[in-house]
Amino acid sequence: MIVVTAAGGPTGTAVVRALRARGERVRAVVRSPRPGLEALGAEVAVADLTGDVSGALAGADALYLVWPNVDPAEEAGAPAVLRAAARAGVRRLVYHSVLRPQARVMPHHAAKDRVEEALDGVVAGTGARWRVLQPCAYADNLDAAVAEAGRTGELRSPWGLERAQSFVDLRDVAETAAVLLTEDGLDSGTFEAAGPEELTAPDVARIAGAHLGRPVTAVDAAPPADDGSYARRCLRTMFGEYRAHGFTGSPRVLTALLGRPPRTFADHLTSDGARSSL
Repeated sequence: MIVVTAAGGPTGTAVVRALRARGERVRAVVRSPRPGLEALGAEVAVADLTGDVSGALAGADALYLVWPNVDPAEEAGAPAVLRAAARAGVRRLVYHSVLRPQARVMPHHAAKDRVEEALDGVVAGTGARWRVLQPCAYADNLDAAVAEAGRTGELRSPWGLERAQSFVDLRDVAETAAVLLTEDGLDSGTFEAAGPEELTAPDVARIAGAHLGRPVTAVDAAPPADDGSYARRCLRTMFGEYRAHGFTGSPRVLTALLGRPPRTFADHLTSDGARSSL
């Protein structure tokens, strides 16, 4: 049995789908019931990750820990869940981190970096072993912007127009997570998941325009306004970091784990998932 947390979100659902495609038994942990996960053939368990998770972990062989996005509870909560899993006899712990977590100017990166720091202590004295997946920004995050560009001819970019990102298709991330959860020889490994291209916003606009069959221009857009919340602070510092330095990585690790090249942004746009949002 493989447990996947935050399974109602895009990442968790994609990982559940990838594991079920391999014929794995999956327990999908959510905060509230999600019928769609049962339709995938997963067992659904309702649990609060900051509370008692023992029932959700019972009888599990592996855990894929996805923490809810930009949640200030991650730094303390994620090690607690991993520790509970190790003590419950879960032998394979896989943590969903982020590319370049050591860029601590971004609070949500700093939280993930500290969770990674805690991993050796989490498994000490148990039979558990850990693995970490560090994805780049998802190509899927641009689906709404591309759909809007289809209507307006403008692709709005809160990360500016000059720096590049290595957008990765969520399906590739999920398939790689399934590899880390099911295959041997990967313990104590930290694995980057970056897409195969370094794309600026004008590059994305060009590819989107070719897909949409109309000219698309990248437009510099202001990041979200600061409303004092942790989530908004994460977003503002993230887009500031992307404007200054971009967010790119090498696709070599992802290629090796998938056994094929990662999907390009054009590949992503021609997928059924992306088409459904256009």
